[in-house]
Amino acid sequence: MKNDYFYEVERTYESIKGKIESRVQEFRKVWNNGDNKDIYCELAFCILTPQSKARSAWKAISDLRDSGILFIGTEEEILPYLNIVRFNKTKAKNLYILKTQMTNEKNEFITKDFFSKFESVVEMREWIVKNIRGMSYKEASHFLRNIGFGENLAILDRHILKNLVRLEVIKDIPKTVTPKIYKEIEEKMKKYCKDVNISMAHMDLILWYLEAKDIFK
Repeated sequence: MKNDYFYEVERTYESIKGKIESRVQEFRKVWNNGDNKDIYCELAFCILTPQSKARSAWKAISDLRDSGILFIGTEEEILPYLNIVRFNKTKAKNLYILKTQMTNEKNEFITKDFFSKFESVVEMREWIVKNIRGMSYKEASHFLRNIGFGENLAILDRHILKNLVRLEVIKDIPKTVTPKIYKEIEEKMKKYCKDVNISMAHMDLILWYLEAKDIFK
């Protein structure tokens, strides 16, 4: 299972393993120490990430949060904050709809309380994909990783898929990643991580680092 590229991955991993572990611990703290609004921010962030830079998406969410618009704003009030991400009009609508899903009749946020009711991470992800506009398996997995539940989930963006080809985990990047294909690749990545003794959460971050030279979220 270990080809020449794996040893390049392994060398880089050993050099930044401490930073990766610190980041994974930070993800866990979001859930353990965060409240309903903190978890909502992470969910909203992942709605903004498709075809946009993660740092731009997080800046938009941070600015929306600091202004209060993220929690009380209309679709029209949210939109100006999204000029640094792609498909801003669609994403403004998605954020507004998300707010209606994650608040109760008293307009109180229930995000953490809501997700605490699920029996498994898989069940959480299935609900997100089926019920939250703008979130596929990739975005749902990204959200769950960012709140500390990413040990057995793959975030299959183009960077990760490209590296999985180089590691010979998959033969090529599929033209379309259907739910069935997503889960098949995820299982292959899970088996590979077990074989090379690197956790899924760590592997995702190291492969992302090899592309972006950054360990973010």
